[in-house]
Amino acid sequence: MRYLFCPQCGKKLEERKLGDDGMVPFCGDCGRPWFDSFYSCVIVLTYNEKDEIVLCRERFRPRETMGITAGYMKPGESAEEAALREVREELGIRLESLEYAGTYWFPYNELLMHGFIGYAPSQELKVSEELESAAWFPALEAPKYMHPERPQTAMHPIYRRFLKKRGLNAP
Repeated sequence: MRYLFCPQCGKKLEERKLGDDGMVPFCGDCGRPWFDSFYSCVIVLTYNEKDEIVLCRERFRPRETMGITAGYMKPGESAEEAALREVREELGIRLESLEYAGTYWFPYNELLMHGFIGYAPSQELKVSEELESAAWFPALEAPKYMHPERPQTAMHPIYRRFLKKRGLNAP
C-alpha cells in the first residue's frame, strides 16, 4: 500500500528523496517518511514420521483443491511464532520442529509469505472453524489434491523443498 496522506496528522504527503530509497512519501509536519507497507503472512507444510503431509480445505476456496496451513502475522509476532500459532489454531496440534523455507511475494494481494516446514508426530487433527476440513495425505500423492501451481505461489516450492529434505522423488 502506498500512503497518500499522513496516518498521524492527515496531511497530504509529498515525495521526498530519501537516500538510497529514492522518492518516498514524506510528511513535512510530522517530519517522517511513510514507506510502502504490505501484509506479512506465514505458510506451513506440516509433516509426520510417515512422510504424510497435512492438506486443508478452506471454506472460501474451490472445493476440489486443497492447500497447506497459512495465515496472517499479528503485530509483535515473529514469523516463527505465527507459524506455530497458525498450525495450533487451525489443526489443533503442536509442531516439534520448524524449518524456514523462504519468502514468497504475491503482488496482486501485496503479501509477503514466510514459508516453513514443520514436523509433528502423527495424530488426530482438531480442525478449526476456519477450515472446512484437513487430513494427513501421503506426501507423494498430495499433488493430486493440491491447488494447481501458478506463478508466485508458495505451496509447491515449499512442497518440493520438503521432498528434497526427506529424500523423496517427486511424482
